[in-house]
Amino acid sequence: MSYSIYKHLQFNAWANGKIVEILKNLDESLLDKELKSSFPTIRKTVYHIWDAELIWFRRIKGEQATTWPSEDLNETFLGSLERWQKTSEEIAAFVKTKDKHYLNGTITYTNTKGLQFTNRIEDLLFHLVNHGTFHRGQLITMLREVGEEKLPSTDLIAYIRQLEPTLN
Repeated sequence: MSYSIYKHLQFNAWANGKIVEILKNLDESLLDKELKSSFPTIRKTVYHIWDAELIWFRRIKGEQATTWPSEDLNETFLGSLERWQKTSEEIAAFVKTKDKHYLNGTITYTNTKGLQFTNRIEDLLFHLVNHGTFHRGQLITMLREVGEEKLPSTDLIAYIRQLEPTLN
């Protein structure tokens, strides 16, 4: 197992958890308020992050993933938040069981547009974390826009400082 990617995946789950805690208490009417961002609402941004995590996780496990999982969602937003958090934790747990040989291996997959690619698994996992960080930043901005004032830091360094408080 690569400690570096595992640590980043743990960070991803931690940061997603910080966002989930805020979203659990958000007035539901704000989830679909139109805002300027990559995705027009908080709900759609959350589903995009979760969709991407699920798709990459399925691909690295050798499963086909060509549609967005949230397209067939039959649960409450709160239920989807819990599943998003669980997905993030499952990815980190899965990678913890893998060795460097596996992580340096490649997979060939077809994206949702039908294009085929081959990439190293570890690179895809770093992409997953980076992608989540980008869109969590957008969520923070969107949450500020709807009036949320108590927003935690979801920066990597905040996670590291929490992990290793004796170094600070």
